[in-house]
Amino acid sequence: MTLWDSYLNEQDRAVLARGKFGRRMGFGVKPAILVIDAQKYMVGVAGQDQAWPSSCGEVGRTAVGQISKVVHAAQLAQVPCFFTLFEIDRSGNDMGLYRNKRDLLQSEHWCLTGSVGAELVEQLTPSARDIVFVKKKPSGFHGTPLLGYLNERGIDTVIIVGGATSNCIRATVFDAASYNLRAIVPEEAVFDRIPVSHAISLFDMDRQFADVTSVVEVVQYLSTFKK
Repeated sequence: MTLWDSYLNEQDRAVLARGKFGRRMGFGVKPAILVIDAQKYMVGVAGQDQAWPSSCGEVGRTAVGQISKVVHAAQLAQVPCFFTLFEIDRSGNDMGLYRNKRDLLQSEHWCLTGSVGAELVEQLTPSARDIVFVKKKPSGFHGTPLLGYLNERGIDTVIIVGGATSNCIRATVFDAASYNLRAIVPEEAVFDRIPVSHAISLFDMDRQFADVTSVVEVVQYLSTFKK
């Protein structure tokens, strides 16, 4: 049973069967890891989440442990990892229309440039081969050099981890599919603030544009690239 099964009724399942949705695309031959916004503001600190305005709480901290397994396996196999950091200028001038949906939170525990909240979580350490860059929009592709990096390396498969599932993970998956990249989402290595948003976003991605799989399956796949 999948995480989203309980949200579907018989009519939904009939629609899926009729349209033959959710087939597996499988892994390709040249993977990369996309670590999306695995930052301190996203996961907060145990027992202190009220002080972290965008914290996903314990589910985020648990997912970080799974993300580290994926990143470690990739680094051992010399599979490239790309880490995005979502940062907002302290003036709010670079938020665009997002400013209409969200207040500029004057907190060192949010994602303001130079704040502790904008830092990568301590459990993840990019290697000398990996690349870290800032993004300003939900997708890891929008307005960033990511596609060029992937093209130069001949990447055909992106394994997408991080948060939040319904926002930046989903946007990155849809853009990856638009660029004809195989998008793989290890379920335990993505996280969200709202359980229903997490479950339905995984369902939507798996139905159309990605394979939602397990961390175990991803680590096994990455182990085949060990030097």
